[in-house]
Amino acid sequence: MATLISALIADARVDLKETTARFWTDAELLAHFKKGVNDLWGAIVDLNEAHYQTTDITNVSLTANSETLTGIPSDCFRVKLIEPRDLTNDTQTANVMFWPRKSHSAAARNARQLNAQDPSGGLDLFYEVEGPGAPVATPTVRIAPQVTAVILLRLIYIAAPGSAALTTASNNPIPGESDNAMKAWMVAHARAKEREDRSPDPNWLAIYGTEKQNLLVRMAPRQQQEPDVVEDLFGGYI
Repeated sequence: MATLISALIADARVDLKETTARFWTDAELLAHFKKGVNDLWGAIVDLNEAHYQTTDITNVSLTANSETLTGIPSDCFRVKLIEPRDLTNDTQTANVMFWPRKSHSAAARNARQLNAQDPSGGLDLFYEVEGPGAPVATPTVRIAPQVTAVILLRLIYIAAPGSAALTTASNNPIPGESDNAMKAWMVAHARAKEREDRSPDPNWLAIYGTEKQNLLVRMAPRQQQEPDVVEDLFGGYI
């Protein structure tokens, strides 16, 4: 069961020897909590697992004679996959494939030189993601070549943490039993206010580091049912 942030703040106050707000306000501790969320989110994303993977089958499309996708979600941080929304055999877009390519690659440069292409017979499209991405700004996804008809798309992407919207009434958004790590982060950074050097408490930072490492170990791999061996090049044809 998810833990309320207000409960984690109250738990942190026990270690701060302040059961009611006097020296540290709830707003201060919530601000520290949000920064801890961002730190753990970044580490979890680096596991290359699907904890923050999101599938959009509603908003994204490639319109005719356009070099960019429309409807990219504002929380899109990293693009994992682009494909037509309808992949059934009797659709005109069944054989349209999207491939990530750098804009200076030969494939992308050649594709940009083509006139708009009819996607109904199957088509290879190349894309590159530009811009900072969430939470700074919605990224731009450039496509080449252009197409003559709209293609409705499925976008699979990694979502930004969205910590700015958190309140004390929100649940802890970090999975994997992260309560102890979040508490240690809050206490470490809260104690900076009472330290002469205004730096986070090193002992509590060490506790946070241990909890963070334990969290990452237990969160990967996600899919234990995947085989531990890889077939050789022609193994699937024997």
